[in-house]
Amino acid sequence: MEIREIREGLFRLPIPVPFPMKFVYCYLFRDRRGWSIVDAGMQHEEAVRAWKSVFDRLRIDPKAVHSLYVTHFHPDHLGLAGLLQDWTGAPVYMSPQEMTMAKQVWSPGSTQAEEVRQMCLSHGMPDELAEQVKAQMKVLSGGVRLPVITPLAQQTVRLADMDWDILITPGHSDGHVCLYQPEHKLLFAGDHVLHKITPNISRWPNASPNPLKLYIESLNRLKSLDIQLALTSHADVIPDTRQRIDEILAHHEGRLERVLQLASGGRTAYETALVLFGHRELNAHQWRFALAETLAHLVYLEDAGRLSSEIREGRHYYYGNAGQLS
Repeated sequence: MEIREIREGLFRLPIPVPFPMKFVYCYLFRDRRGWSIVDAGMQHEEAVRAWKSVFDRLRIDPKAVHSLYVTHFHPDHLGLAGLLQDWTGAPVYMSPQEMTMAKQVWSPGSTQAEEVRQMCLSHGMPDELAEQVKAQMKVLSGGVRLPVITPLAQQTVRLADMDWDILITPGHSDGHVCLYQPEHKLLFAGDHVLHKITPNISRWPNASPNPLKLYIESLNRLKSLDIQLALTSHADVIPDTRQRIDEILAHHEGRLERVLQLASGGRTAYETALVLFGHRELNAHQWRFALAETLAHLVYLEDAGRLSSEIREGRHYYYGNAGQLS
């Protein structure tokens, strides 16, 4: 494991995840009081071993960890927070929106997997594949052990003896948190902006009805900040954040044009996703995201007045005229 010290007292840690991306990058901050952690990784054996190695190599007494911040509720960020809380006794902080989603999705008795199955069916996914999606989500819930969560109520946090502004940056999730350090021009970007990877923006039950609109708005707000280095949760850090934001915005503009063209004759989200992603070998986990991401673009276009939808035999169909986005 390569532990990288970004600057004095700020460490970047590759924590293994059982996905093709291989790692989620978590961060350790050393200060006069001890240590803080940002993001935890997913609960599985390799990740637990990695954290034990980090504590050993950096000679960290777990009880010296005084706070743990989680950017959003997804399992590769939240999953191990419960175990780390057991080790350290530290409070776990999330934005109020993410705390709500964490409990909605990962609490015992959650109906989220069934609601996602129903969403997939209503947008054209075949029954068998929708059942596989539900089963995969049930398996995924084993990668999360919920901690006791404290909602973030303040506007700044103190990490590595520096004050960081808390930014709520919706899109990838409704209450996703970025952290900005204005003196050193550092951004902790989480999954909001990634290097060479386009963050997944998806429409889910019990979440924002138009996540892509929120994402584009929050990306444009981020462009106003003076950022010299963005610390990401996947892939490399980003030296030119404005350029990367422009690339992501251009990607979505192109995808919206393509989806608008595909929907001109009337298609479900699944039929549209088949054209966009059908050339790839996708498992149920990947099809869940493919459909939900396609749906986010369809909903954006409908909200902008470029598409209409109707329900026929229990399935949503989108249709409209191809053309340039206004």
